[in-house]
Amino acid sequence: MRTIDHNPHGSGAAVQGRAARAGLPTIPLPRAAQDAVRTGAPVRTPSAVPASASTGVADLLRGPVRHARVLMSAPAAVYLQVPTERGSDVVGVLTSDAARLPLGCVLFRPSNGRPLVTVPSGAPAEVGGGRIVVGDLVVRAAAWWDPRPRLPSPRPALLPEGVRQLRNTLYGEGVPHSAFTLPGLPGGPGGPLAALRGAVRRADLDAALRTAVRLVGLGPGLTPAGDDVMAGTMAGLVLLGHPAAERFSAGVHALAAGRTTELSRALLRHAAAGRVSGEYAAVLAGLVGERPLGPAIEGLLATGSTSGRAMALGLCTAIDLVDRTLRVR
Repeated sequence: MRTIDHNPHGSGAAVQGRAARAGLPTIPLPRAAQDAVRTGAPVRTPSAVPASASTGVADLLRGPVRHARVLMSAPAAVYLQVPTERGSDVVGVLTSDAARLPLGCVLFRPSNGRPLVTVPSGAPAEVGGGRIVVGDLVVRAAAWWDPRPRLPSPRPALLPEGVRQLRNTLYGEGVPHSAFTLPGLPGGPGGPLAALRGAVRRADLDAALRTAVRLVGLGPGLTPAGDDVMAGTMAGLVLLGHPAAERFSAGVHALAAGRTTELSRALLRHAAAGRVSGEYAAVLAGLVGERPLGPAIEGLLATGSTSGRAMALGLCTAIDLVDRTLRVR
């Protein structure tokens, strides 16, 4: 937990307390709270900060209050692990300039306003009863957004020129797909990405699922690149109406147990239901002609260090699998 240092010398020059002198992070109290501490008056509970919450976490937010813990915190995001009847789940509190993940409650403030309190991993939190409490931050859902894109039909037709634009931007114009690599993932003809491309060429979903064994959990970070590729593929198959999307997604999600991070496993579960980030959804909307595609692709590829490119690769994989499967039929 972060320690609050009170300055008994009033509002003049700052005097470091014991916590600050020891190098511990501190939260400066507002003037009213300083006065309350000095006079012994009761300190008012901070008012709730409004957020736009994903319907993907509505059950957790509207359900009973559950004790949670911080998985990770950063200026733009705090992720909380919440125990549930089915194991555990993850909820994120995100600033308006963070990636719009399907498990997030998005504040109406950017990260440069420092609305999130940095708390250490493992710190206690609460989720439920209509709010999230972490450190001194209380968040309530003032609006809701649906992380599952509404496409024109269960099997939407994608603009051919849009698909070409996505591939050229991702791989590089004139560059063969086989040359594409992602940091943290083995390349070359024997690597998992090459195996995934081979499964796509043969329209072999079972072979693609076997490739998932090699990709899930592969790569550094809270969301390994291999997981992001699979999440992009799963969500694409579900949203583009592949006949075996449910079976494939269930298989990949089952593989994630014990193989990857809690945050990544939660995102795979959302992908299996067609719930995706706002950036991924924007690309799909561009591919069906409902919004400008170029800025949407740039937004997705700029997400994280590798996550956006890996998700885009997964979407291209899903597009090819759907196209080849339906063509074979």
